[in-house]
Amino acid sequence: MRLQFPDTLNMADYFLFDRLREGLGAAEAVRWGNTRFDYDRVADSARRVVAVLAAHGVRRGERVLLCLPDSPIYAFAIFGVLARGAVVAMGNPDAPASQIEYLVEYTRATAVITIPKVAQALREARELRGVGEELSLVLVAKDAATGDDVDAPSGFETDALFRDFHAEVSTTAPAEKLPKLHRDEPAMWLFTSGSTGEPKANIHTHRDYAFNTEVYAKETVGYRKGDVTISVSRLYFGYATGTNLFFPFAVGGTAALFSERPSPEVMAKALTEYRPTVVTNVPTMLGKLLEYDAEEVKQGRPGLDLSSVRFSLSAGEALPEALLRRWQARFGSDVYDGIGSAEMFHIYASNRPGDIVPGSLGRAVAGYELRILPEEAEGVGAAPCEPGQIGVLWVKGDSVSQCYWLDRDKSFKTFHGHWCRTGDLFHVDEKGYLYFAGRSDDLLKVGGLWVAPREIEEALMMHDAVSLAAVIGVEHEGLTKAKAFVVLRGDAAHKAALIEAELVAYLRERVSKYKVPKLYEVVADLPKNDRGKVDKKALRAGVTS
Repeated sequence: MRLQFPDTLNMADYFLFDRLREGLGAAEAVRWGNTRFDYDRVADSARRVVAVLAAHGVRRGERVLLCLPDSPIYAFAIFGVLARGAVVAMGNPDAPASQIEYLVEYTRATAVITIPKVAQALREARELRGVGEELSLVLVAKDAATGDDVDAPSGFETDALFRDFHAEVSTTAPAEKLPKLHRDEPAMWLFTSGSTGEPKANIHTHRDYAFNTEVYAKETVGYRKGDVTISVSRLYFGYATGTNLFFPFAVGGTAALFSERPSPEVMAKALTEYRPTVVTNVPTMLGKLLEYDAEEVKQGRPGLDLSSVRFSLSAGEALPEALLRRWQARFGSDVYDGIGSAEMFHIYASNRPGDIVPGSLGRAVAGYELRILPEEAEGVGAAPCEPGQIGVLWVKGDSVSQCYWLDRDKSFKTFHGHWCRTGDLFHVDEKGYLYFAGRSDDLLKVGGLWVAPREIEEALMMHDAVSLAAVIGVEHEGLTKAKAFVVLRGDAAHKAALIEAELVAYLRERVSKYKVPKLYEVVADLPKNDRGKVDKKALRAGVTS
């Protein structure tokens, strides 16, 4: 499938202003606690952001860094930046100050839109280390709890550079004329997870987002008008920027937002109050929600109500078959597990309505082409692996990144024209279903033989006592050994001292003997990175929760 888009294409039009032209201005665009914002209001605020950026000298093509919690302000800001013709970069507002400094310097941002605690850290960094020489504007918005008034001053001390978001936007007339942008102009920079170093930005154009929205969101999983969406992942992560903002906006749906850190309790409240039809989730939270639900039922309470949910999405890491089956058995609700990346913007292979194969990541999304090639392959002309044989996944599609910013060497290794070498290990079956085997840089060589941690983790999580597992390589007595970290379910915690022998016996029945870890550690939880994935870098550094 090769979609054709006009030469002139702006994501702000495609996702927002076109809804007004379709007569949906009064339709609900954002739900924020008990407050509703319609498309007219979001569009008006976005146009005001355009005018503020222009007044402060932010030009077309320059980067604007958003470090915001999930609130209506995120929608105002992101569509305002895109409509201005500037380039969106996104960061975690809860990240350490050093990470914020890195993003400002790396992106050469001329503007930042953020909240007081980030603005204060940035002000101190400028005074002490001269960070952000290119900055001409820092807009500081209120750090609002869900449902609070976002049309209120931030309370931050302003000056010539640091300006109050509400004061600037409310007193500036909305821009009437917007620049006409080419579909292949840079629109957003999406960051890698930084698992092997500092995050790198993928440069994406306006049509990248429109393409994936058409083939994945609309055609594959079926977003539709009237959908109400919520998300575990936060909007600064491209996975959620798509599923919980762009995709519902593209069909005239509603993005239901909450600013609190996701937890089973917060998610239970969102499910009850928002009655979503689409839930963006990750495997670790699916497991925690099952545990939360079981405890609620044990205490004589009703448990989670998913009756409004048409489907959930899962990505970020492979969804274990055992976990999916437990979810389906308890809630009778579909989860469409898929694989995507910052390099491709979003999901390019997925399970879908009427086509779920537990344990797999589904089939290619129409419009994308996938190949499993030997790890040593230097180009797509290499002979593909046979079905069942593990190799590296390569993907071709019109949402592929142009390059990594300031890293030509890494770009050369990853991007090959229309193709991207993902670095993810997979095998494919005869019907084209993908099965994840881990990252190529996660492979362990134990006793001279290669071990894929994912295979062991999947086997461990099939055990009734195990809620979550992660396997890494550690140095032990001068040799590399596989070590398993396991999180036990509540009912199993009391027998933690006996679990190792039980798990060893269990694994020996399911994987080759040389793959069975020699070392085990029971932990309360596993560390996660800011995208919700198990952080193996932290595990290697000795951080276990």
